[in-house]
Amino acid sequence: MGNMICRGMVAIWLGLLATDSIATTLTIASYPNFDASVREMISEYEKLNPEIKIRLVSLSYYDHHNSLYTALKTNTPIADVVGIEQGFISKFVYSGKLTALSHAPFDAEKYSDRLTPFMVVNGRGNDGQLYALPADIGPGTLFYRPDKLQQAGVSIDDLTRSWEGFIQAGLKLKAQGILLLANAEEIKDVYIRTGIKSGEGIYFDAAGRVLVNSPRFVTAFTLAKQIRSAGLDARLQIWSNDWAESIRRGHVATLMMGAWFTDHLASWIAPQDAGRWRVHQLPGGVYANWGGSYYAIPQNAAHKAEAWDFIRYMTLAPQVQRHLFTKLDTFPALQQAQADELMSQPVSYLGNQPARLLWQTAAQTMPAIVANKHDAYAADIVRKQLDLVLDNDKDIQQALADAERQIQRKVQRP
Repeated sequence: MGNMICRGMVAIWLGLLATDSIATTLTIASYPNFDASVREMISEYEKLNPEIKIRLVSLSYYDHHNSLYTALKTNTPIADVVGIEQGFISKFVYSGKLTALSHAPFDAEKYSDRLTPFMVVNGRGNDGQLYALPADIGPGTLFYRPDKLQQAGVSIDDLTRSWEGFIQAGLKLKAQGILLLANAEEIKDVYIRTGIKSGEGIYFDAAGRVLVNSPRFVTAFTLAKQIRSAGLDARLQIWSNDWAESIRRGHVATLMMGAWFTDHLASWIAPQDAGRWRVHQLPGGVYANWGGSYYAIPQNAAHKAEAWDFIRYMTLAPQVQRHLFTKLDTFPALQQAQADELMSQPVSYLGNQPARLLWQTAAQTMPAIVANKHDAYAADIVRKQLDLVLDNDKDIQQALADAERQIQRKVQRP
């Protein structure tokens, strides 16, 4: 069924690849909400380049990445430029199906020191060449409702000083009929990014060994289980309609996401709650990257020169990166834009809090996590095992041992 869906999505893309009779049509394949950046800049880019017409093709997050992988694997033409999320980047740069950008005629290497270093590292293939350029990063952030905390007599320091304090604050919130989190899985997603050594990834070390059966994951699963057992989460699937509705109705006091989530709240989840949300660094002194986005050019793209010009415009033009940060809260991968004076400007949706200074600190402090081509698979396996722990009381040690075994089988498969 999954392959049928992927082939169907590829067919949709193919139907949209017809060329324009007047101008060169540059097709961009992306996903929500990364597609918003393209949509925001289409008019300006076409004005600067009247010989180019941009066609944006957007599928849902998983449909986009799954269909893109299927199309590249079968050498099916998809688009001139493709968007790729951080969690999938190594799978694609190691695929051998993207255009190498390091040298002529693109010469991306000469721009690499302008971009966030660890994002550049993850855009390289195993031959060391650049295959994707980062557009934005996702400094991890605790979103919280000050009014809910005040109702429960909880301060932001109580909430963030330690993970034990986070759970204790959740108990006080529960006593007032307020849930701490939408899903206990959020705490797992934060904690597994804690204490990672330089050169290692979340799920694999520098040598490719699986890391999930380790104290870091044991603690992450244990904290999530404590939250679920205490009834502190809404038990809602993240990104589901019920999840969004619980946020909209003020049922949860906190959310842990990347800085980009501000735009999600403001534009479609809870625009009516402008001024009610604030942000803080993650609990327990954790600094972590939460997503990020890349642009790349498929090997069989029809308009590579035009595609490269568009990628440079979106990733290396300071005015574009600043505009997208101001408009969509997509934290720039371009280091020049990270040091811009706009960082100190208040964010209206967050009650005029100068939240960007917080994200700037996180961006400069968070560890450089190295991606692995099996990250997306490992993340899915770990999530499924956590679900068994939370919903079926599966033993944590057994769950992680099973996750390790399943991931190793995938890695060892020819």
